[in-house]
Amino acid sequence: MKWILLAIAGLIVLVALVALVGSLLPRDHKASRTLKVRRTPQEVWPVFTAVTAASSVPVDILEQDPPRRIVTRVKQTEKMFGGTWTCVIAPAAASAGSGQAESTLTITEDGWVANPIFRFMSRFVIGHHATIDGVLRQVAAQLNEEAMLTGE
Repeated sequence: MKWILLAIAGLIVLVALVALVGSLLPRDHKASRTLKVRRTPQEVWPVFTAVTAASSVPVDILEQDPPRRIVTRVKQTEKMFGGTWTCVIAPAAASAGSGQAESTLTITEDGWVANPIFRFMSRFVIGHHATIDGVLRQVAAQLNEEAMLTGE
């Protein structure tokens, strides 16, 4: 019985520590990643929009300029996290000697996390780039490309 009480006390201390550290972190964050592919923006756009349409996060489209740019915002009914994604697909210089069209797909998230415990998890466990990286990897896979991601 003593071990159970110690385990419960330890868990309470851990949660309190995570909440404290999370409350000291900034509520807002910015994350950005870029994927370079051997496709034109016109080829990337439908794949990207299909991948993001499958998301379980409800968003409003604030701006759309196919096949170059889309800006979305998490619906304001979401109280735990939110923000915008600015997604830009731009032609890129082809690699030397490839003669093939290339594009970059950049996703920039200006986000916020309300709950200090989730803020801690988002920063130190999951990472602010996790969702962006997942989307870009899915796009690369759909285009039969290697997912070489860059960004901050």
